[in-house]
Amino acid sequence: MKTIRQAIKVFLFMTLLTGAAYSLLITGMATLICLHRAGGSIIEKDGRRIGSTLVGQSFVNPRYFQPRPSATNYDAMPSGGSNLGPTSNSLKEAISKRRKALQVANGTDTEVPVDLLFASASGLDPEISPAAAQCQVRRIIKARHLDERAKTGIFTLIDKHIESPTFGLLGEPRINVLLLNLALDSLTEGRK
Repeated sequence: MKTIRQAIKVFLFMTLLTGAAYSLLITGMATLICLHRAGGSIIEKDGRRIGSTLVGQSFVNPRYFQPRPSATNYDAMPSGGSNLGPTSNSLKEAISKRRKALQVANGTDTEVPVDLLFASASGLDPEISPAAAQCQVRRIIKARHLDERAKTGIFTLIDKHIESPTFGLLGEPRINVLLLNLALDSLTEGRK
C-alpha cells in the first residue's frame, strides 16, 4: 500500500511539473522573447483579425496574389499533404489542371512556377516564391483596372517583400502572401 501511495504522489508531482509548470514556463518565456509569434502572429486591419503570417489562407479573388494550393483547403485541423506520389495519375491530372487554369487566369503561356502547381506538405504554407508572385502581376493589374504604369509599382512591392532564407542558408527566398496582399491594397487604394 505504501508503494501505491508513493507512486500516486510521484505521478501527481510529475503531472504538475511537466504538464503545468513546464508549459507555463515555456509559454511565459515565449511571450517575453517573441510576443508577436507567441500570440500566433495575428494580423489585424481596422480592428478586425484577418489572418496569421504563419498560416496560409485562400485568396480566390483575382485582385489578390494567390498562395500555393492546399490539399486541406487551408484548414489547420487536418493539416497535411495529399500523399500522392510522383507516379500518381491523380497528381499528374491535378497539376495539369492547375497549370492550365493559372495560365488562363494570369494571361500567359509561360511556365508556371512549381510552387503554384504543387500543394505544400502541410497544406498551410503562407509563402510563395518571388517567381510565383511575379507571374500573377498581369492578372492583378487587369482585375484592379490599373494601367501598365502600375506594373512597376507592383514589381517593386514584390521585391520589398522578399524574405531571405532563414539564417541565410535554410530554404529559399520567399514572400508572405497575406503581407503582400495587404501592401497591395495600400498601394492601389488611390488608383481605383
